[in-house]
Amino acid sequence: MQLVSRYITRMPKTTNCQQFMTGVTAYIRKHYKKSMLPRLAEHPEERLTCSVIVFSRVCREIWMIGDCHCLLTPLDSHQAPLSSEYYDNPKPYETELAGMRAEEVRRLLAAGKTQDELLRNDIARPVIIPRMLDTMRQQNVTYSVVDGFPIARQHVRTITLDFRPWEIVLASDGYPFLCPTLEESESRLREQRESDPLNIGPVFQATKGFHPDFNSFDDRAYIRFRC
Repeated sequence: MQLVSRYITRMPKTTNCQQFMTGVTAYIRKHYKKSMLPRLAEHPEERLTCSVIVFSRVCREIWMIGDCHCLLTPLDSHQAPLSSEYYDNPKPYETELAGMRAEEVRRLLAAGKTQDELLRNDIARPVIIPRMLDTMRQQNVTYSVVDGFPIARQHVRTITLDFRPWEIVLASDGYPFLCPTLEESESRLREQRESDPLNIGPVFQATKGFHPDFNSFDDRAYIRFRC
């Protein structure tokens, strides 16, 4: 994440999506030892990996590489928001994996495990780890990420904006419910933690729950701006 962020701060503002994918891939690849490359080519699950969502003001485009999401709201002539449009780019099998874990959690609860026990030691998660690793071995084949190897362009979601004024929210998938403000998004996250800390549904399911020592179940990034 830090390497990708550093690359973005240095790239020309005229960079288009293809140039970004080529450039950021080369930048990450420079941080691998050459002796590591054959192993990493065979084992994608061991690569430096992150998702990224980028807005290019010059291109009037949003590029979604990996599991991220955004909320796009056109503004009227008085800068008042109109109807919002939501976009995401989820990893394949993520819903299936979350469902598998939820089923195992429910089985453990029925067998006598307590919610607190499972929050502190999620013994349901190891059940899905082999499947998760299988999925990771398909990165930049069945889904796109930044990992120092060619990005699967067909799985990069590109959204083109017209020249109306827009309010844009870009976020990581650590916010399961993306709202027009950070306060609302954080509030929905708190509600999820209070109502279903194990993240086993029916409103939302995830491959992990809210550990009591952490303030969320996943990394969070959120930015809102107008252009």
